[in-house]
Amino acid sequence: MTLPRQKLKELTTIIMAGGRGERLFPLTRDKAKPAIIFGGTYRIIDFTLSNCLNSGIRNIYVLSQYGSFSLDIHLRLTWDILRPDLGEFIYSVPPQQITVNRWYRGTADSIYQNLNLLEYERPRQVLILSGDHVYKMDYLAMLDFHLEKGADLTVGAVPAPRAEASAFGILHVDADSKVIDFLEKPAEPPGMPGNPEFSLVSMGVYIFQAKTLVQEVIADSKNPDSQHDFGRNIIPRMVGKKKVYAYPFQDQETGEPSYWRDIGQLDAYFTAHQDLLGPGASFNLFDEEWPLRGYVVPTPPAMFRGRHIQVSDSLIAEGCIIEEAGVKSSVLSPGVQVGAGADVEEAILWDKVSLGAGAKIRRAVIEDGVVVPPGFTIGYDPEADAQLFTITEGGIVVVPNNVRLEVA
Repeated sequence: MTLPRQKLKELTTIIMAGGRGERLFPLTRDKAKPAIIFGGTYRIIDFTLSNCLNSGIRNIYVLSQYGSFSLDIHLRLTWDILRPDLGEFIYSVPPQQITVNRWYRGTADSIYQNLNLLEYERPRQVLILSGDHVYKMDYLAMLDFHLEKGADLTVGAVPAPRAEASAFGILHVDADSKVIDFLEKPAEPPGMPGNPEFSLVSMGVYIFQAKTLVQEVIADSKNPDSQHDFGRNIIPRMVGKKKVYAYPFQDQETGEPSYWRDIGQLDAYFTAHQDLLGPGASFNLFDEEWPLRGYVVPTPPAMFRGRHIQVSDSLIAEGCIIEEAGVKSSVLSPGVQVGAGADVEEAILWDKVSLGAGAKIRRAVIEDGVVVPPGFTIGYDPEADAQLFTITEGGIVVVPNNVRLEVA
């Protein structure tokens, strides 16, 4: 349902993009988590921003903090496309420290410290988003749901199998989707009405009535025992006292859960890349009805050099040069070079990674600019890899861009 333009004018959108991303280290060693490369040519925040544009939202505040320069550069290069003179903007807002002399202490505190934005905008509703999730969502459909329910707060929620749901915040709802309890990573997640094998996982997507949001974050700021977090503090305190609803993010025709991934840790980051690949890809980057915007690198087209090249189920960005080599189930960012006889399998190679002749890479993430010498192997000898690199619980090797690789 398309909402009248007037309701868009009554909505302020805020993207929280200031976290350190410690579970993605070393990828976040010198970069903001939302500015991390994903899918070859995108940054993680591009998915949330693309959702905004596809939903008709053109006035967006991005709350930055840690590693903000990397994020600011990407926003300038990729998203400097709106017209502030027409009320359209994407503004990066670092901690202003106007009302308090400190950095953000949590998601709720980041809103509290920027209440001056709401005072200036005077919205009726506030859409709060995270800059580190991968999904496609029409936020205006959720706003329509919020207004129909007369909610003080609506939380975006995706159905997930109960066996997997205990790693997330869970919304326990009644048959009308009203939230009757919020549980943070429960051992036994409650099932959904009519679908007991699935639980509703909080997506970190919120629509607040503006007055309610202001009241809640001010009250939270005065609580010395609070972590100042929406999931841990604000939502649990509102349940039972305010009208809190869960918006089920699912296919409206089939009822199947829509794709949503929190890629805040290394194994999830790697797995989400595999979701992009193959004929049965879980997440479609090529959806013309929901275009995804990323930075277009001014480089030549990709080149496959030689006759004996095997590339399957992979994303190859512009500027890549692949000689007589093999690339399988992998994602190559712009400017990657793969030398003759090299073999790449289930790998994520960032910008301008260079693989020498005969190098072999398997189940690895390699940061931008890393030069892998001829004949070097990564992902084949766990003991040798552990001496040089980070290895995740799932066995993924992570190679940062500050290492120098040499053949023994």
